[in-house]
Amino acid sequence: MKLDFFKMALILGLLSCVGPIAIDMYLPALPDIALGLGAPVEAAQYTLMSYFIAFGVCQLFYGPASDMFGRKPPLYFGLVLFTLASVGCALAPTIESLIVLRFLQGVGAASVMSIPRAVIRDYYTGTQATRLMTTVMLVISISPMLAPLIGSALIIPFGWRSVFLLIALLTLASLILAITSLPETLQREHRVPFRLNAMFGAFSTLLRDPVYVGLTCIGGLGIASFFSFLATASFLYTDFYGLTPTEFSLAFALNALGFFTSSQFAANLGVRYGSVAVVKWATAGFAVSSLGMCMVVFSGFDQFILLVAMLLTCNIFLGLVIPTSMVLSLEEHGPIAGTAAALGGALQMLLGALAIVVTSLVFDGTPLPLTAAIAVCGISALAISRLTLRGIAHLAVPY
Repeated sequence: MKLDFFKMALILGLLSCVGPIAIDMYLPALPDIALGLGAPVEAAQYTLMSYFIAFGVCQLFYGPASDMFGRKPPLYFGLVLFTLASVGCALAPTIESLIVLRFLQGVGAASVMSIPRAVIRDYYTGTQATRLMTTVMLVISISPMLAPLIGSALIIPFGWRSVFLLIALLTLASLILAITSLPETLQREHRVPFRLNAMFGAFSTLLRDPVYVGLTCIGGLGIASFFSFLATASFLYTDFYGLTPTEFSLAFALNALGFFTSSQFAANLGVRYGSVAVVKWATAGFAVSSLGMCMVVFSGFDQFILLVAMLLTCNIFLGLVIPTSMVLSLEEHGPIAGTAAALGGALQMLLGALAIVVTSLVFDGTPLPLTAAIAVCGISALAISRLTLRGIAHLAVPY
C-alpha cells in the first residue's frame, strides 16, 4: 500500500534534512570554531571537506546494501551513527578530532542521501518521480532557510558546541520517524542477493552508460558550485562584507529560497517541454548567469547586494537542473535504483569535496575565487549537457 503522495514527501523530506542540517546549522559557527580551537581558517574548512568525502564515498555502500537488505536497515544504521558522531563533535577537544568526527557524521549522513532517492524510484518514474523529488526538496528547503538562523541563535548564548547537540537531538527524532512511519518499499522478492561481482557489475553498467554519467556530472557540477559557496560564504560575508552571523543566515536563506522556489516548477516544465529539454536550457541559463557574475566581480563591482542578486539568479537555474537531472539519471536503471542513486550521489559529493579543496586553496577573502569557481562549474555543466544529451528527446515514457 502506497502512502499518500504528500505524506511520503514529508517523511522523505524530513529524513533528507539530516545531512543539510549538519552543514547549514553550523556554517555561521565556522569562524568561532577556528577561533575556539586555535585553528587556521583552512583547517575549519576541512571539517566541511571531510564530511563531504565520507558523505559521497559511503553512498557506494548504502545503495547496494539497500538493494540487498531493503531500504530501512541501512537507513537505521546511518541515522544511529550520525547521532553518536554529532554528540562526539560537540565534545571535540581539537580541530583534528572534529575533522575525524565530521567524517563519521558524513558516513552516517550518506544513508539519507541515496536511500530516499531509491525509495522515490520504488514508487514512481517519469514526471511523477520529478514531482515527488521536488516536493521533497520543498520540505528540505526548511533547512537552509531556518537552520543557519537557529545556529546563530544558539552560538551567541551557548557557543558552537550547542549546535551539534541540537543536531543530535533532531537526528534521533528522524530515526524515530523512520521506524514508526516509513514503510519498507523494497519487498523481499525484489531484493538483490549479496554478490560482490554483482555489485561491481552494476557499477560497470552504470559507468558505461554515457547518459547516466553525463546527467550525474551535470547535477554534480551544480552541487559543486554550491559547495564552493558553502566553503567560503561564512568568511566572505562576515569578514569581507562585515555581516553578523544573523545577517549571514538571512542572506544564505535568500539564496536557498531561489533554488527551492524554482525547483517546484521542474515537474510542470518537464511535462510541457520534456525533462531533457529542461536540463539543457536550465544548464545554459546557469552557465550564462555564472559567467556573467564572474565577469562583473572581476571588473571590480563587488557590492554585497549585487553579489547576492547574481547568486540568487544562478540558484534559480540550479533549482531546475539538479532535481531533474537526478530523476533522469535513474530512469533506465529501476532494478538497481539504490546502486544507481548511490553511485550518482557519491560522484556528485566527490565533485563537491574537490570544489571545496580547490576553492579553499585559492580563497583570498574576496568574492573573485568563489565566482570563478561557480563559473567553471556552469561552463563545464553546459559542455557536458551538449555532449551527452544531444539529440535525446526523452529517456523513458512517464507512467
